[in-house]
Amino acid sequence: MSRALGLDFGTTNTVLALADAGATTTHSLPFTSSAGTSDSMRTALSFMKDAALGVQALKVEAGQAAIRMFIDNPGDCRFLQSIKTFAASAAFQATLVFARRQQFEDLMEVFLRRLKAYAGEAWPSDISRLMVGRPVRFAGANPDESLALTRYQAALSRFGFPEIHYVYEPVAAAYYFAQSLTRDANVLVADFGGGTTDYSLIRFERHAGQLRAVPIGHSGVGIAGDHFDYRLIDNLVSPEIGKGSHFKSFGKLLDVPAGYYANFGRWNQLSIFKTTREFTDLQSLVRSATEPDKLELFIELIEHDEGYPLYQAISATKMALSQTEEAEFHFAPLGKAGHKTVKRSDFEGWIADDLARIEEALDEVLVKTNTAADQVDKVFLTGGTSFVPAVRNIFRRRFSEDRIESGGELLSIAHGLALIGESGDVEQWAA
Repeated sequence: MSRALGLDFGTTNTVLALADAGATTTHSLPFTSSAGTSDSMRTALSFMKDAALGVQALKVEAGQAAIRMFIDNPGDCRFLQSIKTFAASAAFQATLVFARRQQFEDLMEVFLRRLKAYAGEAWPSDISRLMVGRPVRFAGANPDESLALTRYQAALSRFGFPEIHYVYEPVAAAYYFAQSLTRDANVLVADFGGGTTDYSLIRFERHAGQLRAVPIGHSGVGIAGDHFDYRLIDNLVSPEIGKGSHFKSFGKLLDVPAGYYANFGRWNQLSIFKTTREFTDLQSLVRSATEPDKLELFIELIEHDEGYPLYQAISATKMALSQTEEAEFHFAPLGKAGHKTVKRSDFEGWIADDLARIEEALDEVLVKTNTAADQVDKVFLTGGTSFVPAVRNIFRRRFSEDRIESGGELLSIAHGLALIGESGDVEQWAA
């Protein structure tokens, strides 16, 4: 029997799912790599030369195994993460990986081939159609949707799938959630990923036992969990390593360039930063800095590749703040400055602008569809950032608590895609 494969190619994590017998339940494909077995895979790649593979060959790992290879071989490994954020960027044409030009579609293909290898015998041989999730709005300052989808298609067509269909990610999450509906309903899905927040408003109805849907509207914004991480770093870490400090030049007191600290937007950028002219310039500022100890600490973090441990510490703090009003931030490489108590109220102040833009996108879908809050029967929140209390409060202020539900934070999109792929009306769900 032919089957549909659901692909949630996420900014942070990627999940593949298949519908089980009867197309009423689903399961995620398991991936087994050197880092263990998991039903989701970090969207990351590492490349490294390996003499055992020959002069031209590269050793490639994906997910957590890629992160481990990068940490173990920081000077010899090329690491790429959040590949999806480049999809809609016309400015990104290609990157060099050990002198080889890799376009977006090449990187996406390599990543998925590693996942296929990690899945092993669990990868089905009878896939009839691939159902691919796509954001309502791609990440980036000026995202080119057409370019992104052209690149997706170029990469995925190399696998020989008979059919490839694209579905808005929140629509797939809505379909997954709608399986549990006991009556007709207007459902608002808010999907909080690593790079984007997407909304879909859909009317679900059952006719003769078949689930039918009428799309009402969509909206989205290129802000989500990664931005929250950066705000924590910008307030807890960057001031301790020189952001906001000064240096002297020809009798003038100048600001240490804030651009140095923008590299914290992606933890692996810190290792790349080590090889740039900017890092050399930073090192030269120490002699003329008004607070040289801070810049020296910054340089030590870079030289010792502390980017990933830093993001682990930040992530732990953010998760703790979702449970308590205060949380401890611990990051030993900063010394005394690496031990701080963080108040949830402060964190919410740091992300206030991001929250405002997330709420503006919610206003957009309601206003342009002329939908009042009391006309929304159910609100389904999915994605890790939906656990942040300030995010949930946006919905509590507008919708009664009994209408808000969540679940399947990492899996709902892929599983919804698989179920749609096995339905008899794939076209009505395709974007």
